[in-house]
Amino acid sequence: MSKVKITETILRDAHQSLIATRLKIKEILPILEELDKVGYNALEMWGGATFDTCLRFLNEDPWERLRAIRRKVKRTKLQMLMRGQNVLGYKHYSDDIVIDFVKKAVYNGIDIIRIFDALNDIRNIKVALEMAKKEGVHAQGAIAYTISPVHTIQTYIDLAKEMENMGADSICIKDMSGLLTPFFTFELISSLKKTVNIPLELHSHSTSGLASMSYLKGIEAGVDIIDTAISPFALGTSQPPTESIVAALEATEFDTELNINKLNTIAEYFKPLREKYIENGLLNPKVFGVNINTLIYQVPGGMLSNLINQLQAQKALDKFDEVLGEVPRVREDLGYPPLVTPTSQIIGTQAVLNIITGERYKVVPKEVKAYVKGMYGKPTVPIKEKIVRKIIGGEKVITCRPADLLEPQLEVIKNEIKEYLEKEEDVLTYALFPQVALKYFKYREAKKYNVDDDLTDSNERTYPI
Repeated sequence: MSKVKITETILRDAHQSLIATRLKIKEILPILEELDKVGYNALEMWGGATFDTCLRFLNEDPWERLRAIRRKVKRTKLQMLMRGQNVLGYKHYSDDIVIDFVKKAVYNGIDIIRIFDALNDIRNIKVALEMAKKEGVHAQGAIAYTISPVHTIQTYIDLAKEMENMGADSICIKDMSGLLTPFFTFELISSLKKTVNIPLELHSHSTSGLASMSYLKGIEAGVDIIDTAISPFALGTSQPPTESIVAALEATEFDTELNINKLNTIAEYFKPLREKYIENGLLNPKVFGVNINTLIYQVPGGMLSNLINQLQAQKALDKFDEVLGEVPRVREDLGYPPLVTPTSQIIGTQAVLNIITGERYKVVPKEVKAYVKGMYGKPTVPIKEKIVRKIIGGEKVITCRPADLLEPQLEVIKNEIKEYLEKEEDVLTYALFPQVALKYFKYREAKKYNVDDDLTDSNERTYPI
């Protein structure tokens, strides 16, 4: 058995999960050289919600964040999370945008691209994965892990085999809700190791209190890499702590060979930042508690927060338990999708509407209609005909890859924003988040000429994606 490798999530998923992705680049830069000395498998530091948050709340260019980190990190691979055909947004984008995004990400310093699709529809990761391979970087296929009557170990074996056949360099089991239990993890990883001949990585969240135990059983079963977070930003809705996992494996056949003293230097740097974000209210100590609802309702921590927000807006917080009970019913109606962006928002919003209106599917958002029409991809099992008719009436359900219906968009977008264009990457920024990008471009222009404007840093809370 070779040593277990560690991917550190402090620069992306750890602060995304705990403080809504609010670490600023000036808070990250001073510790990068120490992180680079540790010997991590990779630093996960881009993608996911980082792109949106940089623009929306921090008035930072996400591309410059990537370049700044790359300049400081010389030895360790930089990893990003990409939502397949959704790129880093919440809808499908045309193939030319996906292709150009991968090219620019690699050009600016990304070494590993973790690619997943919310529905585990392999067709939706194909273009991004093939482009990553073409650009010469590590293309990791990620499987969104969930539990339902139709999700079995064979489901995950089949998905992993498809990804391997597509050319994936490794497979990640992405347990975004912290649903993996220790002994099931052992069985799953053991089965996958017999099936695929590429490295396996395990990614989980400590929401249910099970992740560290599941990691250990996954390691016993032969998993190659695990995702952890340095302790000040670990646990709760984040990942298990790096130092604890390293200590647990020390002097065993699985020894990571990482130095605890180096890790402690990094932890000491992040402790004051943790305290700062507790004091300003962005880091709520409640997120560190065990939330067993995630096992009962399979609702990720960020989705729970969004449900509370929606109910508060409707002055209906007293209906929270009813909504939680409705989530699994809507999920069953809609073909048991994993609850991850954007399907978590789609299912959650419909559950809220069903309870508030007092009638199931009386009000149906356009995103739910698009989902039922097949515009996000293929659900785990076909949606029952009576549900399809109730939601979209006589409209036709598409069976092709959704992006096949999209015309190339890059040149059109380039013309739309030519007056604000400073670098090629600006086109992609606008393509993914038009309104937010435009606001940022105006801020950037004003700042260049020292013009006062009110686009300042905000402590407004958003939730993990």
